[in-house]
Amino acid sequence: MTATRDEHADTSAKLFARAVELMPGGVNSPVRAFRGVGGTPRFIREAKGATMTDVDGRTYIDYVGSWGPMILGHTDPEVIDALHDALSRGTSYGAPTGLEIEIAEEIVDAVPSIEMVRMVNSGTEATMSALRLARGATGRAKIVKFEGCYHGHGDSLLVKAGSGVATLGLPDSPGVTSAVALNTITAPFNDTGALEQVFDRHGRDIAAVIIEPVVGNMGCVPPRENYLQDVREITRRHRALLIFDEVMTGFRLARGGAQELYKVAPDITTLGKIIGGGLPVGAYGGSRDLMNLIAPAGPVYQAGTLSGNPLAMTAGLTTLRRLRDKTVYERLERAGARLTSGLSEAARAAGVETVTNRVGSMFTGFFTREPVTDWASAARADRALYGKFFHAMLEEGVYLAPSQFEAAFISIAHTDELLDQTIEAARKAFKKLVK
Repeated sequence: MTATRDEHADTSAKLFARAVELMPGGVNSPVRAFRGVGGTPRFIREAKGATMTDVDGRTYIDYVGSWGPMILGHTDPEVIDALHDALSRGTSYGAPTGLEIEIAEEIVDAVPSIEMVRMVNSGTEATMSALRLARGATGRAKIVKFEGCYHGHGDSLLVKAGSGVATLGLPDSPGVTSAVALNTITAPFNDTGALEQVFDRHGRDIAAVIIEPVVGNMGCVPPRENYLQDVREITRRHRALLIFDEVMTGFRLARGGAQELYKVAPDITTLGKIIGGGLPVGAYGGSRDLMNLIAPAGPVYQAGTLSGNPLAMTAGLTTLRRLRDKTVYERLERAGARLTSGLSEAARAAGVETVTNRVGSMFTGFFTREPVTDWASAARADRALYGKFFHAMLEEGVYLAPSQFEAAFISIAHTDELLDQTIEAARKAFKKLVK
């Protein structure tokens, strides 16, 4: 699918010039500004199925999918119809609704480790709340996160990824105090020995380990064989809680998320993205004993005016009910294999070195010759070359993540025809890189 143009070819640029005067960097979330690839961000007018159309009339095959939620594709008719019906009854009540019970039942039925769940409004809010719960439950202060894993912009999680086997956190953003950051310990992903050393040094003070079971925020990086089982065993031995950040992987890799796929049960799970069907949402859940520590059942306080609002619950519930069909994940697996094998072949044919990581319908192509298994190896990928490839694909009508360090997503709206068009676009794009 080649991007089409109309006479208003500079509308995105004009809008961006206005936006930078009104919003920091011209955007409401940093990666949208195209700083990782250069150039001017495209302003989107509408989206349908597996495509988006910008304000200049260009249509793209979309592999961002609103950063993961659009597993059914954009403007899915069933979701839109349900939202229209819900909208006619009001947008928010500040009081309980039956929809909250129904989506809680859906999540508890699907996710192996969750017996009770609390809805919130974003993935960041879910991880912040999960950490508070972990600290409240254990009476300990420190948490462990992994280099390259992103869990939202909560203060405890905005710390630099240090070198060596374990580094006490340093603030990674002004406004995050050293006192807060010192309670965060970073360790390399996929390194069991490093985590063992962290617990040897700090085990009595560690409340929880938080991890993306399949990383999506340094690009797609899967766990090594048995790595998640090792993390589970280490945390259990030291009586620390294990938090799976499944904001991205929940209902994406399987109906029960990465914990179903890898058969590892965390103590707390955070969710987002797909469970809102494209509307702002987040959630965290765990065992009945743990979750009953949350107010008003228990002393750990957390609240939210728009938590469980009927619009997000409607879109999420409609989406999750569709995902009961196991053939959805079979279809996504086939699509992922078809696309990534085609992209890899196109790169080889052009003489461009790439490594592609994929788990189900999440994938990233890295411009490197070595396996990408952690932040250090991801960081050695050629970001400048990715930027050139990104723009070459954009010219061919394919919208990828505007950063080397973000996962791409496939939806059930990506037909074989669209996948093959994407592969053909990649053949042209890779050839441009070697001219």
